[in-house]
Amino acid sequence: MPEVYRAPMRSRSDAIGLRATIERARGLGLCGFGQLVRDRDEKARLARRVARFVAMADGSFVWTRDAEGLYWLGRIEGPYFFDGDAAAAAVDLVHVRPCRWLAEPVLESDVPAAVVTTFGRGGRNLQQTHDSAVGPQTARIWEDRLSR
Repeated sequence: MPEVYRAPMRSRSDAIGLRATIERARGLGLCGFGQLVRDRDEKARLARRVARFVAMADGSFVWTRDAEGLYWLGRIEGPYFFDGDAAAAAVDLVHVRPCRWLAEPVLESDVPAAVVTTFGRGGRNLQQTHDSAVGPQTARIWEDRLSR
């Protein structure tokens, strides 16, 4: 069963709005995160996050939330690359991988409970969701939505 991740795609800078970041990611078929850090310790943590992201298996599922709180489900479909485009830097979404996003959001009532719980804890890191039911539940949502 493919792994499932929380992908907040929120910059570490509160000056960068979530809406533009999510719109860029979904519009270009990307999933990822930024590179803004405040100090050397954060830079070291960023390097570890990038390494984990690079190692993530193709076919892994990712969940994100937009500025309105709607959940979006995607699936990783390619290798990591650094997006050096000025527009990517403007929304702090430069460490990316190709991602196929469902065309419509998923209502919270239909999102697996483990995913909702993971987002409820907050945070800005890409994080694997460890729950025995979340993989099959997410795969079922994916297949159901694609067949519509």
